Amino acid sequence: MKDEATQRAVEDHREAVAPRRMAQLDRVEALRLLGTVSLGRIVFTQHALPAIRPVNHLMDGNDVIVQLHDGATLASIVAPTDAAGVVVAYEADVIDPETHIGWSVVVTGYARRVTDPGELAHFATRLRPWIDHPDVNAALRIRPDLVTGLQLTAGRAGLEK
Repeated sequence: MKDEATQRAVEDHREAVAPRRMAQLDRVEALRLLGTVSLGRIVFTQHALPAIRPVNHLMDGNDVIVQLHDGATLASIVAPTDAAGVVVAYEADVIDPETHIGWSVVVTGYARRVTDPGELAHFATRLRPWIDHPDVNAALRIRPDLVTGLQLTAGRAGLEK
């Protein structure tokens, strides 16, 4: 049998995570929100299976830029000479763990290596790698073809368009 303190904690938690309203974000708002954070997850194919890596990013217009270093798994998914690029997805979110309010954005598109030395130098000054790695000398540009986003707000549950 639950004591009063435990019962109240359960009730408080239920109130804190009461039903949320989920609304779809338009492309412009989804990309704007993506630009407000620097951490996301890139989804790519490795050995014919889906793989996910946390990475930091920045926005260059509507494109997502991810910094790479030699020897990294991500550096091997797109050859510098691969003009077509490879299809990837990129996801970032900010969702409060207590209130369950926030947003999530997913972009899907072609990732191509950035090869222009000027662009690489510019991105290197704006992206701060998480690890101390001497070979941070490459970047991926993800050009979003498909952009989806969801906003979670307090209110009645359901999906609004």
